[in-house]
Amino acid sequence: MIIILKKQISEAQKKAIKEFLKSHSFKVKEIVGQEETVFGAVGINRIDIREVAILEGVANVIPISKPYKLASRELKKSDTIVNVGKVKIGGQRIVAIAGPCAIESRDQIMTIAAQVRAAGAVILRGGAFKPRTSPYAFQGLGEEGLQYLREAGEAFDMPVTTEVVSPRDVTMMLDYIDMYQIGARNMQNFELLKEVGKTGKPVLLKRGMAATIEEWLMAAEYLMSSGTDQIVLCERGIRTYERATRNTLDISAIPIIQKMTHLPVIADPSHATGLRDMVAPMSLAIVAAGASGIIVEVHNQPEKAFSDGPQSLYPEQFEKLMRDIQALCPVVGKSLERIPQGRPAVEIWGGVQSALISTAQTLKIAFQGERGAYSEQAIKTVFDEDADTLPCRSFSDVFDAVARGEARYGVVPVENTLGGTINETLDLLHSHPDVTVVGEKQIRIRHNLIGLPGSSLDKVTKVFSHPQGLAQCAEFLTGELAHAEAVPFFDTAGAVAHIARLKNPSYAAIASSVAAKYHEMEILKDGIETDSSNFTRFYVVCREEHAPVFRSSMQIDRVAFVFSVSDRTGSLFEVLQILSKYGLNMKKLESRPIPGKPWEYSFFVEAEMIPKQQFTKATQELIATCASFRILGTYHGDLR
Repeated sequence: MIIILKKQISEAQKKAIKEFLKSHSFKVKEIVGQEETVFGAVGINRIDIREVAILEGVANVIPISKPYKLASRELKKSDTIVNVGKVKIGGQRIVAIAGPCAIESRDQIMTIAAQVRAAGAVILRGGAFKPRTSPYAFQGLGEEGLQYLREAGEAFDMPVTTEVVSPRDVTMMLDYIDMYQIGARNMQNFELLKEVGKTGKPVLLKRGMAATIEEWLMAAEYLMSSGTDQIVLCERGIRTYERATRNTLDISAIPIIQKMTHLPVIADPSHATGLRDMVAPMSLAIVAAGASGIIVEVHNQPEKAFSDGPQSLYPEQFEKLMRDIQALCPVVGKSLERIPQGRPAVEIWGGVQSALISTAQTLKIAFQGERGAYSEQAIKTVFDEDADTLPCRSFSDVFDAVARGEARYGVVPVENTLGGTINETLDLLHSHPDVTVVGEKQIRIRHNLIGLPGSSLDKVTKVFSHPQGLAQCAEFLTGELAHAEAVPFFDTAGAVAHIARLKNPSYAAIASSVAAKYHEMEILKDGIETDSSNFTRFYVVCREEHAPVFRSSMQIDRVAFVFSVSDRTGSLFEVLQILSKYGLNMKKLESRPIPGKPWEYSFFVEAEMIPKQQFTKATQELIATCASFRILGTYHGDLR
């Protein structure tokens, strides 16, 4: 059952409720949400829920109908984020787990670990115990293999996972691994599940070869009822009549299971297909379906692999796959999970970003709009789901909050594929010399028509949204919703809050699904933007003293600067010659009026970064040639 607690409940009342439930043989889990706190109580004992409902501090009691109680969405509405060492699985991130099918030697696992780490994998996999169909096949190196796996993980700063096949090995493996893996053959080995669950460690639970989704979730329930709630579900293909592939990858299970459980789900295209050439396209399909990551097999010499060579990617194939997933991430509104490269955080951008993530829970990040705004979604993908955000009414307020130190960072839109450049952001950057750009993130903008629960399209008379939101949905507003008046509002998410306060069923707003969920509103129609290729780029800004130190042109690949030129023939051409001379490839050039100087303009430029020494020389020549010149920031082109 789910016990919803009153907002003003005391700790003594909480304790009394827990003791009452435990006295009736229930296991109790406390879940703290944004709006309410609940107790999840599971057990075989049945009592009249009215006995619980009358306890002091209880607001409501709801029975859980699903057989999988702890894993159910009924118990926990928000997604569970699983922590594996420094890596988080779930939410708005895509995690890549990679490594060989089997650990064959120390040199082999060290070589492959270096290769997959460099390509973007964040968790190292490798089998030490290999349950095989044939008793004569390679069975793994056992504890010796675990020692090599642990050494490789520490050498390349990666958490490690491997399969456990016997309950007697669970305790022995504790010191070697960061996440247990339960293979398809052992999904219903309930004694093994109980022993692994007792450790409290994260678990990667693969779906059985002929298991239904409910049976899969019941296996997760065994783990959760035994002591761990850090579970990652893994779809790895099911056995069907089809023989063209090793198994049949059930991609449809991914969105289905996300509606049924709060646990994150990833997929294994290597075991699902059994064919190297199919791993990459299936990986992209897995990400597109909404999974939180992939686990793939990579081998430096697949033709000599002790097991599963035909389905193992070459390192260069894995590297290309990671680039393709990076390109796909903005489309699905997620980001690749990253971890530091193993050097001090100030030396390279990956380390700096890790520092941003680690401080996101204690430092405020400012954005324009209300909760659920697209800018806040960008914050969640750059920093963390738990980032402490500061809503601001205007872009100017964001810059002022950063400049005054009220927020360590700000996230502001700079360009939209449909609406073009947000000139106010450029002007504010120019007028705040102590604020600099330290990163960039692009996300897909998917607009929704949002109204009160029970409302419908034909009842809508007014639609509120930011002018950009209205413009980006012009075709829908002049077509299907031509009978309604479009009303400009200062913010998309703010428009949702506005109609929620007014409680008028004839009013609607255009905003994100997150804003609808936050304000408990209903999506009347989704995907109403005129062009599905609707992306917005956001800048991450901060005060100069908090900016990362520029030391690696391999990591910092963008520079933004602003300049003005003298009123003489060829002055702009001279600047462009310098950019060409040093290979500063411009990605964006905008002219902006100079405040207080009618008919005079400055030029905003984004360019690809060049090596530090050449950049220094180019900067010196630009300063000497331009009437004014200022670097607005050096940063990575797309975070995570």
